[in-house]
Amino acid sequence: MAGIGRNDTGIDAHLKRASWIARIAVSIVFAWNIQCALTFLLFPENGVEAYELSGVAGETAVQGIAVAFLMWNATYPLVIFDPNRHRTVFGIVLAQQLIGLLGESWILLTIQRDHDILAASISRFILFDAIGLIIMAGAFVALMIAEKNSIKTHGC
Repeated sequence: MAGIGRNDTGIDAHLKRASWIARIAVSIVFAWNIQCALTFLLFPENGVEAYELSGVAGETAVQGIAVAFLMWNATYPLVIFDPNRHRTVFGIVLAQQLIGLLGESWILLTIQRDHDILAASISRFILFDAIGLIIMAGAFVALMIAEKNSIKTHGC
């Protein structure tokens, strides 16, 4: 028999809500990443100037970035499917996002001053990754708090 504030499966309503918030947060970042990856993969000629590249080699480099984005996002669907069950993977997703943010920030710091277009392109990725990290980390923390409160309240 379900307790007060719990549904038939025994999951606390707050935990269920936090799970959906996590799903939505990770889905938003996943969709942004996949959109960017597909744009780079299918239309690499649109990205070469932003990275001060040109020709076939530049387009291939942009497509390589797209493949890296797709690889990076292979972990997201498990978290979207069930953030409670795949909590460790959720932590990996956060670590990946943080690594991207730190790596891009380091790259930006090493760019010579006369590469304004390149710096602006990398700055956009930094902003994107920072926003994504904040959104997903907030959802992760909410999920952890909801689980802790559920355990305290219901002993499960």
